[in-house]
Amino acid sequence: EVRLVESGGGLVQPGGSLRLSCAASGFTFSGSAMSWVRQAPGKGLEWVSGINGGGGITTYVDSVKGRFTISRDNAKNTLYLQMTSLIPEDTGVYFCNAPRPGRVYWGQGTQVTVSS
Repeated sequence: EVRLVESGGGLVQPGGSLRLSCAASGFTFSGSAMSWVRQAPGKGLEWVSGINGGGGITTYVDSVKGRFTISRDNAKNTLYLQMTSLIPEDTGVYFCNAPRPGRVYWGQGTQVTVSS
C-alpha cells in the first residue's frame, strides 16, 4: 500500500523558514519523481516543485524560485521542501504526491501559516 505522510508545517513569521518532510512507503521511492503541491485558503491546487527519482533534476514555480529547495533522501524514503524567506502568500496546505502507474498518490497535507 502506497503511503505518503507529510510533516513539518506550522506557524511562522514572515521571513522565517520551515522544512517540510514527506515520508514515503509502499513503492520504490528512488524510482519515482515526486512533487510538492499547495492549496491556499479558498483557492485551487498549485504545483510548487518537482524532483526526479535520482534527485539531480529539480523544478520550481516562479514564485518560490530562490526561496524553496526540494530534495530527497532515497536511503530514508523521504522527500523534503526547505522553505526560506517565507511570505504570507505561502500560506496553505502543502501536499506531496507521487505519480505511479495508473494514478497519483497524495499525502494528507501539512498546514503552513505565514503570519505576524
